[in-house]
Amino acid sequence: MQLTLLPQPDGLTIRVDEKRLDATIATAFKDRVRGMIAGGGAQVTLDLGGVEFMDSSGLGAVIAIYKAMPAGRKLTLTRLTPNVERVFHLTRMDTVLTIRRTADIPAARPEGPER
Repeated sequence: MQLTLLPQPDGLTIRVDEKRLDATIATAFKDRVRGMIAGGGAQVTLDLGGVEFMDSSGLGAVIAIYKAMPAGRKLTLTRLTPNVERVFHLTRMDTVLTIRRTADIPAARPEGPER
């Protein structure tokens, strides 16, 4: 699984460099992201611009990450592709989660060679 950690002044951005966020990788994705946000700042942005397909398992992983956020920390989703945005809209999770259309992304720092 390819995730890129991008430090920000107020926290961090995690760019998901996977075309599919589905049952195949959902559990590993959730566990890796939870580990990455453990030491971050107040704002965590999950950049889903590279994700072209998300199923209910991927949605469940994002919701689990949201629920696991420590008090006082905020999760924002950004750059959702039309198919992924549709999943959040149809499930009405777009009314629960903070979603931005664009993101200011600095230079990338890959997080580990795992796949």
